[in-house]
Amino acid sequence: MAARLFAFPDGSPPVSQPHRRTVVVLAAGEGKRMKSALPKVLHPLLGRTLLGHVLAAAGPLRADRTVVVVGHGAEQVRAHLAEVAPDATAVLQAEQLGTGHAVRIALEAVPEAGGTVVVINGDVPLLRAETVDALVTAHEGEGAAATVLAAEVPDPTGLGRIVRDAAGRLEQIVEERDATPAQRALREINAGIYAFDLARLRAALGKLSTDNDQGEEYLTDVFGLFVSAGEPVGVHVAADHVETLGCNDRVELAGLRRLLRDRVNEAWMRTGVTILDPATTWIDVTATVGRDAVLDQNTQLRGSTVVGAEAVVGPDVTLIDTVVGPAATVLRSHATGAEVGPGASVGPYAYLRPAARLAEKAKVGTFVEVKNSEVGPGAKVPHLSYVGDATIGAKANIGAATIFVNYDGVNKHRTVVGDGAFVGCDTNLIAPVEVGAGAYVAAGSALSQDVPPGALGVTRAPQRNIEGWVLRNRPGTVSARAAEQARTAGEDASGGPVSASEGEAIHGGAETV
Repeated sequence: MAARLFAFPDGSPPVSQPHRRTVVVLAAGEGKRMKSALPKVLHPLLGRTLLGHVLAAAGPLRADRTVVVVGHGAEQVRAHLAEVAPDATAVLQAEQLGTGHAVRIALEAVPEAGGTVVVINGDVPLLRAETVDALVTAHEGEGAAATVLAAEVPDPTGLGRIVRDAAGRLEQIVEERDATPAQRALREINAGIYAFDLARLRAALGKLSTDNDQGEEYLTDVFGLFVSAGEPVGVHVAADHVETLGCNDRVELAGLRRLLRDRVNEAWMRTGVTILDPATTWIDVTATVGRDAVLDQNTQLRGSTVVGAEAVVGPDVTLIDTVVGPAATVLRSHATGAEVGPGASVGPYAYLRPAARLAEKAKVGTFVEVKNSEVGPGAKVPHLSYVGDATIGAKANIGAATIFVNYDGVNKHRTVVGDGAFVGCDTNLIAPVEVGAGAYVAAGSALSQDVPPGALGVTRAPQRNIEGWVLRNRPGTVSARAAEQARTAGEDASGGPVSASEGEAIHGGAETV
């Protein structure tokens, strides 16, 4: 809650008295041109919905209460509010009869409210908290009955116009469909954001007419009523008209997304983050990036992602709700709900699923998937492996094509690999199983029993070579011709056919048939 100074009659020093404030967000519209089953205000934009961005901009006002007027898709909007603004009050506008009607039913839900009421359209996601605060500060400082946020725009088509008198004072706000040709030529527009003295607004709302092109109660008509009554009204002009842009369809939404991307990227670069290709780097407003981090092209940081100082992320990386530690590297990979420790290395083409946790200087390499597992300090899973429901100890090495077999068709089971263990290539670790510290697992093994510390676990069957099989069973093939050439070359080199004992020697004593 903002504060004002109150001086006692006896000349005592002023003390801080809080302003009473209420925020009303208009979010009842269907957004027909979005052509979506999703209410317009719930469409996402870099980490928040349109409505979520508006609520964030109003947050620093520290209002006593926030009222959101819902209508189309009311239950969806209510559910979203329960997640992002549980203290907000949702009020149903069952029939959309205009902005004045919407504000009237919102205020009826909070009869005890007083002081200042701030009204904001629910589809202005680029609005800054500083701009809302400046509007309210100006309104309260001037003791105005009402103050409108205005902007000078290059193209005012479709927007309400600010009409001033010869002295530059606000005369009225006119919707484009009700405007004269001269008024339509004006480029100062109504941004759909207002501050009102709540008591005077309540009285004025009861006097609104529906005598207009749409047959609705326009909230903007309140300004004309105040002017006619001699009440003080104000216009606060936004420093950047881009903040006041709304959207009516998905093309305009995409335009807002690009504008917000540029704003976010510029802000991070000014804090010391290197973004190599800002046009292909998308950072949600809820993500955080440390100083001297480097973001390469085609990088997306979504949700609550945190990238530490001096980390290198990208190119071609998507991180969702993931923490990347200082000086870590993530290359051409996808991660959701994961944690990459300081100095750790991920990728290229790795997939970190929820609860994948890599400790300091751990490595997860090419075509490796990790889920619900800890990879210890300095441990390596370099390539072509699946690690699910596992704990891998410090400096352990997991060979290529190792599978942590965690699912028996009903339940998930856990595998533990101890510190300094070495698991050979093409191994299946059938959980629950434990490979002890410093143990080795021979390549090609399928283990379902524990391996003690320092032991060698091996389950390979003896190798059998069946001589002449290709010539007998695949005659005329490329392989058969190659085998025949090799056999002939062997006879020429030895001066005669190879004996059975020599064949056994060549094949290391393996069984021959």
